[in-house]
Amino acid sequence: MIFPDTLPLLLAALIIEAGLGYPGRLYAWIGHPVTWIGALIAGLDHGLNRENASFAVRRLAGIATLAILLAVTLAAALALLWLCRLAGAWALLPLALFASTLLAQRSLHEHVARVAEGLERDGLTGGRKAVSMIVGRDPESLDKAGVARAAIESLAENFSDGIVAPAFWLGLGGLPGAALYKAINTADSMIGHKSPRHLAFGWAAARLDDLVNLPASRLTALLLVAAAALTRDADAFAAWSAVRRDAGRHRSPNAGWPEAAMAGALDLRLAGPRVYGAVRVEDGWMGDGRAEANAADIRRALLLYRRACLLLWGLAGLGAAACLTITV
Repeated sequence: MIFPDTLPLLLAALIIEAGLGYPGRLYAWIGHPVTWIGALIAGLDHGLNRENASFAVRRLAGIATLAILLAVTLAAALALLWLCRLAGAWALLPLALFASTLLAQRSLHEHVARVAEGLERDGLTGGRKAVSMIVGRDPESLDKAGVARAAIESLAENFSDGIVAPAFWLGLGGLPGAALYKAINTADSMIGHKSPRHLAFGWAAARLDDLVNLPASRLTALLLVAAAALTRDADAFAAWSAVRRDAGRHRSPNAGWPEAAMAGALDLRLAGPRVYGAVRVEDGWMGDGRAEANAADIRRALLLYRRACLLLWGLAGLGAAACLTITV
């Protein structure tokens, strides 16, 4: 399966995942592809990341870990692809079911909506508890506005990392492409940070994740700008202006694009200085609007997100229709 045959698969996977998500009972029974990938990364980290080794040796061990991870992931994806093709004309359905597990439209919406619900129902305590499930920063350092901003920032960044990026690589490289992206992104989240243990070992994972997320982060910003143009309580011009002005100020080469677009569209200020654990991280502000975000702003962001997802579906649908036309 190669481009453009992957575009009908992408559309089917997006629709299935939005409608069904990943059943909780199935997760309890067999886990999830991300948990399987995470278990392999954790095992390699334990076995190859020796604390008494030199910086250079640990960096090489991290490169080897990434190579092993990608080789195993590719082999598994190709095996699934071969098994699905045994279904002949019906191969698209099992392939789309497998591919849908690599997307997160539904779960992202649910997790972010819980933050708004927590703030509305239980105030700051409820908001902190809900936001702690989706961000790495210290929730006790956040006031109500900080909780709301953290939820909106997570929505914007994870729209790129958890949906648009795997969709991009699924559309470009089929199930193997999306699976490889998910392995890289999971490795970055687990070992790609600058802690003493992973500064050298996670270097390769972090750099490769930056690279593979580059096209999707830009596409995500464009989707959010377009969604703002279709939303009465949003400003597409301000979203585009914020992207052009602020995206490059973010400490991440990719996260600033969707965060700036979201901030501009909703007349908010996002990112800025934050606390992770006991460490204060200085970062540029995205947008020049209000910093005092609230639960209503989270719901506005979710509306924008839903419309951006529909636009992504539309792009996939246009591509799938073009493929069918070419085939016929």
